[in-house]
Amino acid sequence: MFVVIYCTFVYRIPLVHLYHTPILKSASQNGEDLSDAQKVYSECGQQGPLSWEESILPHRLARCLKVGEGTFGEVFSTTNASGQTVAIKIIPVEGSKTVNGEPQKTFGEILAEIIISKELSDLRNKTHNQTNGFIGLQDLHCVQGCYPPVMLQAWDAFDQCKGSENDRPDFFEPQQLFLILEFEFGGSDLENCNGTLSSLSVAKSILHQVTAALAVAEQELCFEHRDLHWGNVLVETTKAKKGAATFLLDGTNHSLDTKGVLVHIIDFSLSRLEIDGLTVSCDISNEEELFTGQGDYQFDIYRLMRQANGNNWNAYRPHSNVMWLHYLSGKLQSMKYRGNGGRGNIQMRKMLTHFHDNVLQYTSATDALRSCPLFH
Repeated sequence: MFVVIYCTFVYRIPLVHLYHTPILKSASQNGEDLSDAQKVYSECGQQGPLSWEESILPHRLARCLKVGEGTFGEVFSTTNASGQTVAIKIIPVEGSKTVNGEPQKTFGEILAEIIISKELSDLRNKTHNQTNGFIGLQDLHCVQGCYPPVMLQAWDAFDQCKGSENDRPDFFEPQQLFLILEFEFGGSDLENCNGTLSSLSVAKSILHQVTAALAVAEQELCFEHRDLHWGNVLVETTKAKKGAATFLLDGTNHSLDTKGVLVHIIDFSLSRLEIDGLTVSCDISNEEELFTGQGDYQFDIYRLMRQANGNNWNAYRPHSNVMWLHYLSGKLQSMKYRGNGGRGNIQMRKMLTHFHDNVLQYTSATDALRSCPLFH
């Protein structure tokens, strides 16, 4: 089972507001401010770009399988030095050629996603608010060069099997730059779990785990995800059914029944958080295309967030996390499950329906976690 990440809706990421870079608290070099490129290289622990072979050793490249895609680029699986399966997200940056019909991201635009990915991954190491509910970032590199032939072969295999909506990445020139984010194995996205999960009790556990992770991030980082559609919730099977999902909230330890699945939240392109009172956020105030989508409640959420925050995307409005919980609870109820009968499932559906009907009254994911009967 490999990581599969599909984006239901993707678009050009607009101007990023970087009020603070955690690794670069004194962002200067020889008395001058660092450029966005220098900041990205510093986050990667590099002085400049590496070659593909320096970033991903040849034997790891040979094991690459394409497992997902989006307008941002491509997702492959391979193994790390310990033999564990990992996902690598490859994003072209700073080039003049369009990719999948969109301009490439700049260093400045990609910097926010790097910082937010690092901070959320590091929540598993905190002592007061702790969670494993966000995908773990294991490595980070900036590389330069054409796409490796073995990865093009993996791209072709995916295209032949599932069909790709992306441009074949064989047009990049030797000077092309890429950001490579290496993440832990996270499972399959919720959208592609439709029909594979055992029961509505699993749906309840997924909702509980997502709410707990959001609550921890709210308390530690004043976090809003802002794009938590079901393609951004990964579900991984686990043999440990009870007590495997633990979290710390305001210094108090909690555990919940996983019902055989662990959840990891991904994709922080639109997210917002604070570090030491300083904000990293993405300004989408002028992205009208984002707010005109139709056909799914997901697109209504973008408009509802804008209405609630007055189109001020720097401000902290944790109710946006509640809006996405409302969306996810609807998706979880609409999904098919292997076991649809029985009194237990009927009762669980009633509980999930009650949650869906009432969750918007809560002010934040933390409020929902603490107050909602579904979680007690």
